[in-house]
Amino acid sequence: MAPGRLILSSGDPTVDRRIDWARALMDEGKAADAAELLTEAVARAGHYAPGWFLLGEAREAARDAPGARAAFEQALALDPADTLGATLRLARLEGEVAGMSPAYVRALFDQYADRFDAALARLDYRGPEVIDAALAGVCARLERSFAFAHGLDLGCGTGLVGTRLVDRIGTMEGVDLSPNMVALARRRNIYDTLAAGEMVAYLRERQAREVDLVFAGDAFCYLDDLAPILGESRRVLEPGGLLAFTTETHDGTGVLLRDTLRFAHAPDYVREALAGAGLGLIAFTDEWARKEHNRPVPGLVVVAQREE
Repeated sequence: MAPGRLILSSGDPTVDRRIDWARALMDEGKAADAAELLTEAVARAGHYAPGWFLLGEAREAARDAPGARAAFEQALALDPADTLGATLRLARLEGEVAGMSPAYVRALFDQYADRFDAALARLDYRGPEVIDAALAGVCARLERSFAFAHGLDLGCGTGLVGTRLVDRIGTMEGVDLSPNMVALARRRNIYDTLAAGEMVAYLRERQAREVDLVFAGDAFCYLDDLAPILGESRRVLEPGGLLAFTTETHDGTGVLLRDTLRFAHAPDYVREALAGAGLGLIAFTDEWARKEHNRPVPGLVVVAQREE
């Protein structure tokens, strides 16, 4: 789902009709025809960033990489906050990795919020189950109670993982970049506090050593570099506290920006990032959390501990 569709009109009905026709052509697999129509549209409404962004998508689908690059660059120039995600599309064209702008993630999930749970159900999402099982196994291995005084849900979304773990947590708080997702999470009445904000920035405002569980389901796939989130998670954990999360993975090295515009982290990269953050690895399992095109997406479920 393209965040650009949140912007309903270019201000020119003729341009709007052409953009709608171009989207229909894209859906039919006629990318070159869509690109031609969109070139006419942006000639009339050069200020309209979503038009340029869609032109970039059409040109990319038509295998016109230079043309796609020019269109995405123009979209980014018109939308410096990068609500549309042009930076990611440019990175994909170059075979590189670039971080997601907060504006892009916020817009994506604000418009997706009302359909989020239903969409994940169609993807057989099982992040809550795999995190719950991983924590249960670790607690049994450490011979400690599967209960926590204070838990922090990073990228809480509508509260799916929180709902699974709430009976194990005395005080639970959540943070998500999307205000609309936070509003839906609030309706569950399971969180003691909720905040709309970026995960790393939120952690940086917290006192050190004040929670005994940090968890994140299907959230780290929106981060290219895991070092900041892992380092801040360790800082807010008390000694012996646990961090549990899922992430998508791949067979190569380092970080991969997938064609879904989600990041996949290679196993060795995750291990090294945890060690660099001063977190001791306890559980590290190949486990998928969702499917795409009816196939499980390779993933990891990880539990680490602040040891001192």
